[in-house]
Amino acid sequence: MAIGMIFSGQGAQTVGMGKSLYENSPIARDLYDRADSALGWSLKDICFNGPDETLTETRVCQPALFMVGYSIYAILKDAGKLDMGAALGLSLGELTALTVADAFDFETGLKVVAERGRLMQLACDETDGAMASIIGGTREQVEPLCSQFDIDMANLNCPGQIVISGDSAKVAAAVEFAKESKLFRMVVPLKVAGAYHSRLMEPARAAFETYLAGVDIKTPSVPVFTNTTGKQVSQPDEIRSALVKQVVSSVLWEDCMHSAAALGLSEFYECGPGGVLAGMAKRTNKAWTVRSLSEFSDLPL
Repeated sequence: MAIGMIFSGQGAQTVGMGKSLYENSPIARDLYDRADSALGWSLKDICFNGPDETLTETRVCQPALFMVGYSIYAILKDAGKLDMGAALGLSLGELTALTVADAFDFETGLKVVAERGRLMQLACDETDGAMASIIGGTREQVEPLCSQFDIDMANLNCPGQIVISGDSAKVAAAVEFAKESKLFRMVVPLKVAGAYHSRLMEPARAAFETYLAGVDIKTPSVPVFTNTTGKQVSQPDEIRSALVKQVVSSVLWEDCMHSAAALGLSEFYECGPGGVLAGMAKRTNKAWTVRSLSEFSDLPL
């Protein structure tokens, strides 16, 4: 049966991730060694040993999660244990999905993710942004809240879970208003470095557009879905435009999962630590089966 491959986004990282893959698979070992060479610094050392503060930095975290996801895919493919029906990813995971679908070769995909992370780190450092998770609200309820406080909807993850993003003071005011008005079941400020997927990422978007203009993109070998619309994206120019827009636009993850399911997929492998995407899938459609793969022992070999 065809499997939907889903790839983790920022926030799923944990020190030690990828180490068991590296220690038990020649495929993963080669990929991590090639990654260090391509980047010019030791990504695997930070992934395996930390410290957590360094791994959490956007410039490190994004290529680190890319490596875990891609390595899992490569091990399964090499073992002949993968019939991939589609690939999709949350935020930076979309780039992992495009790479396993051959829109980029491995080194190119890694370098694109690393540059995206570097540019978003700069944007975080230059702005005062914040994010908060709204539990128990609908898009129709959250939209007017964002308009009222001049902030953005960053992530529409699953039914009842929406993340807002923007200027710290404005997000704080929106959180306070939402709590006082009891509009939602829960509103939780998030510990993040900045206002991802909001207008505060515009400097990163503009610079990333310039960078991507010189990157070769091919038509994916399997369906891939863009976070910007939740729909399939296939033409190289269309992919380029979606990746640029994604830096500042809402992540329509719930829509991406529904689009994959519309192809007949009901079984998914979550490639990355934390099991976050499996939890979101369960809240979206209990008929979907998601197997979370992070350690080498998790892999269906």
